[in-house]
Amino acid sequence: MTNLSLSRRTFLMASLGLPAFRMLRPHSPQALTTGQLIDRIKTQVGIPWREQTVDRLIEGTPELPVKGIACTMMATLDVVQRAAAKNLNLIITHEPTYYSHQDRTESIEQDSLYQYKHNFIQQHGMAIFHFHDHWHGRKPDGIATGMIRELGWQKNVDPENHRLFTFPQTTLARFAQNMSNKLNIQTMRVIGDAQLPVKRVMASWGNVSLLQGISYVNQADVVVVGETHEWELVEYVQDAIAAGQKKALIILGHFLSEQAGMKYCAEWLKEFIPEVPVEFIAAKEPYWRADKPVK
Repeated sequence: MTNLSLSRRTFLMASLGLPAFRMLRPHSPQALTTGQLIDRIKTQVGIPWREQTVDRLIEGTPELPVKGIACTMMATLDVVQRAAAKNLNLIITHEPTYYSHQDRTESIEQDSLYQYKHNFIQQHGMAIFHFHDHWHGRKPDGIATGMIRELGWQKNVDPENHRLFTFPQTTLARFAQNMSNKLNIQTMRVIGDAQLPVKRVMASWGNVSLLQGISYVNQADVVVVGETHEWELVEYVQDAIAAGQKKALIILGHFLSEQAGMKYCAEWLKEFIPEVPVEFIAAKEPYWRADKPVK
């Protein structure tokens, strides 16, 4: 008889009642949204969130479910495409997505390249979060922490000044080559005597202004920067050398002077975001040497 062929599931539903049966159904956890993830970052970064900041959602909406996270130095189109291919639909980028520090797009909205990149992001259901000010403001600075770890300078850093390092004496040439090897830089630029003795080093990851740079030059044998205006700090160091001072300047390029800081950011995110995969995607060095063309 039909009544005797009731399934166990149907019998259980009938005996417990519909509300009780619903409670026995497997629970499907609600997907983590972009907004929820950003809230976690704000809580975990350890400093008050600033009212005036570039750190904001550049693309996507707070309601977007997060499938995976790509952490990167800069959300170039190449990085965005690689993240999409890995199904990592939230990109956390240290530097801008749209070519200016504030990510203002009013003046380029009719530009075909902007439209191509913007449309690609939208079509692939992606979000991009700019994470610059508060990652630098974290104690200790997230970028500096990652760079120091990547270079193996933990034992050399001054505990009172995370920009100052002391090393066993070496030559400028050997010091620069060691940095180049560890960071895999193709286009490092160096100003100074290759045989200059180096012990004290000041590092300014990313961009450095003239007045900051002058202060650093006065405290060390060599200053390491990501980038600086060539008619400002570069000229100042050239003049210092011509005046007889034993000084040097190493220019890494902005990307590679901070990139390891975002590699460390991916590790940090994994500590409090277990629901989805988190992966570091390196932005490619933009330059290559004319005597060693890229294949």
